Amino acid sequence: MDCLFCKVIDRTMKSDIIYEDGECVAFNDIDPQAPVHFLVVPKKHILTVLDIEEEDKKLIGHMVSVANKICKDKKIDHRGFRLVFNCNPDSGQVIYHIHMHVLGGRKMNWPPG
Repeated sequence: MDCLFCKVIDRTMKSDIIYEDGECVAFNDIDPQAPVHFLVVPKKHILTVLDIEEEDKKLIGHMVSVANKICKDKKIDHRGFRLVFNCNPDSGQVIYHIHMHVLGGRKMNWPPG
């Protein structure tokens, strides 16, 4: 498969992995937009959030739980953080394997860019 995130998951592409379990992997973003910016990526290849099926609901909840754990470990949980899923080109999705951006360590503005 030619998916960048699948290559990270199967270790054919180097990445700064900060968490892994049987369902997902988390790694630092290569172009961070905040002092803390990492991605949580399911090992199951799902193209976009529009392709999430009923059977994937538990997986998506697990991704949020992983983000919570890492944010606590990085001590950004009390000040706050942002979770972002992009879907399709107008949102900025460029890799078609769902992934959750987790950003923190600074004040977030609204509306986002």
